[in-house]
Amino acid sequence: MYAVIKTGGKQYRVSEGNVLEIEKIIGTRGDVVSFDDVLMISRDGDITVGKPVVEGATVTGEIIAQTKGPKITVFKMKRRKGYRKKTGHRQQLTVLKIKGISM
Repeated sequence: MYAVIKTGGKQYRVSEGNVLEIEKIIGTRGDVVSFDDVLMISRDGDITVGKPVVEGATVTGEIIAQTKGPKITVFKMKRRKGYRKKTGHRQQLTVLKIKGISM
């Protein structure tokens, strides 16, 4: 059994017991979160697709950690103008363990 959920502007295929990194959501370690934006559910070969979401379906998960992603270097330059700008970015992430899928 698996489901496709939408969070942080992205879609994730999840099943029970999966550990995944998503964009930061509010909460601390050990908190239980629920996702209501379930786009699709598959049970024993029976696929239910939502229009746009599956009614009454929820995916629950537990927050394992709040972390940061790898550093990304952003470099801007205009040739022959002497313009150079170097910055960086680290995305805030939440590590989540999927506890259950219900319909």
